Amino acid sequence: MPIGVAANDRISSQPMQDRMAALGLLFLLLLISAPLAAQVRLEINPPQREIEQNVLAYLGEVSPRNTREMRRFAHYARRQTQAALEALGYYQSEIFLSVEEGTPASLLIRIQPGEPVRFGQIDLQLLNATDTLITLPQPEQLRTGQRLSHQAYEAAKRSLRNQALELGYFSYRFTRHEMLIDPEQGIADVHLHFDPGPRYQLGEVVFLHEGELSDDFLQRFVRFAPGTPYHIQWLADLNRDLRASGYFQEVLLETQENESTPHQLRVEAQLRMRAPRTLNLGLGYSTDIGPRVTAQWTQHWMNTQGFSRGFETEVSEPRQGLELWWQKPLGRPATDRLRLTSSITQESFDEQESLRYGAGLAWHHRQANQWDRVISLRGEREDFRVGETEDATWLTLPGLSYARVQRDRPLDPQRGYRLQMDLLGSRETLLSDVDLLQLQLAAKALTTWRLQHRFLARLQLGGLATNNFDRIPASLRFYAGGDQSVRGYAYQDLAPRNSRDELVGGRYLISSTLEYQYQFSDRWRWAGYVDAGQATRTPNELLEPKVGIGTGLRWISLVGPIKLDVAYGLDDEQGGWRIHFSMGPDL
Repeated sequence: MPIGVAANDRISSQPMQDRMAALGLLFLLLLISAPLAAQVRLEINPPQREIEQNVLAYLGEVSPRNTREMRRFAHYARRQTQAALEALGYYQSEIFLSVEEGTPASLLIRIQPGEPVRFGQIDLQLLNATDTLITLPQPEQLRTGQRLSHQAYEAAKRSLRNQALELGYFSYRFTRHEMLIDPEQGIADVHLHFDPGPRYQLGEVVFLHEGELSDDFLQRFVRFAPGTPYHIQWLADLNRDLRASGYFQEVLLETQENESTPHQLRVEAQLRMRAPRTLNLGLGYSTDIGPRVTAQWTQHWMNTQGFSRGFETEVSEPRQGLELWWQKPLGRPATDRLRLTSSITQESFDEQESLRYGAGLAWHHRQANQWDRVISLRGEREDFRVGETEDATWLTLPGLSYARVQRDRPLDPQRGYRLQMDLLGSRETLLSDVDLLQLQLAAKALTTWRLQHRFLARLQLGGLATNNFDRIPASLRFYAGGDQSVRGYAYQDLAPRNSRDELVGGRYLISSTLEYQYQFSDRWRWAGYVDAGQATRTPNELLEPKVGIGTGLRWISLVGPIKLDVAYGLDDEQGGWRIHFSMGPDL
């Protein structure tokens, strides 16, 4: 993109005004120029990469020309080269052009930039702004003594405009905006006087909809009261919450000035309802559980207050499950809800079997610090066999969960993190067959450097305290190994065993990953990683985890990354070469 200046500014350099107006038009249009063909060569003395890039951007793509056509093009090239140099502050440059005959012909441009113009007086002022939140920009390049940069001047203007629009100063104006350039003295004085005017307020929100949901319910999505000073984030939050609610196919927010109240905006939300019921069928595969079929049915609203219900089911060779749910939105429908569930699940992995069924109630709440909190109570019976142990246990499980997810996009994030804490327990004296207290902590972090280099780190910890481990159901014991744990080992194969070498699960868990990914094309990444983890009987054993190393490919599909890994477990007995196949986002 060429560096230039806006055409609506008054820049006083008498022989240069027309040139700068054209230059500014180029900047506002954000022209993206293709590289020059071999028909044009540049020689800059002394060489400067910034000048070369800007001149190439101004000239754009040059198609092959004969000698006559190239000579005509040379006149245009001189004007564009001069404009590119002035945009960078070089007003005393010398430009020499020569056409070399041939088929095609070529153009040689020799440039001697000379001394650049430098900023002199920098006069930035906010007028009538005793209570404004707007701040004066202070870019490093827009300071006395710095080389003249039209880009820095435009950035300062753009900063003021953007702040005004973001904070609701819609009547803003520049009372003075000019750059006075004296090429002979090599000085450019800048004057930017900005009057933000009055700050607008947000008024009432009017929902234009099909009547499936009541106005009282829809007003609960609005987080601001009439009279709140305008900030674009209020409208962004409202738009996001309405879209994420699951009720609407289309959301459009518009603002109109309230004629009865000066400087107040009436908000109109045009809503189009989605289909009231949806059924989603899915097929999946991973090396942990093999092929699986899933189905989800949802009735998105049952009444005008937004109640919903549905079911989810999964069928694979080792696991079959069905969950029914009913949900009531609370004070903030986008984040707070009461959810009632009833489920039955059957699992069978090697030496263990489990059949569990129960019902529960969970209160979901988004806190002011953006952490999601879930307080739950669940009653559950589990018939299980683990190794030589067969039993049936009834548990009444109160639980507390905190989670926070921050990522730049959902399916294939470039950076972000996920934090989670889950705590649950039971007491024999409170409708349970065994005392237990289980704590799980998990953290994931992802960052991307220079678009191609991705770094992923993961850590999971777990601990279980109980007065009778033999009566702890299989689903609450800890295991490691598999696609989502320590690759290079079989699914749930890293755990304590009994005297018959049968897996019985552990009281403690550690699982971690360090992974590097290199993106070598738009939809493909290569990965290399180290995993470590183990489920153990005692905390001390966590200090000797099993380690797996490997490499893999990531294909970035429309539903998220699909991952193929070849891993090697370094443990002589349990490890070895394994292929892992899975899918899903990194966060």
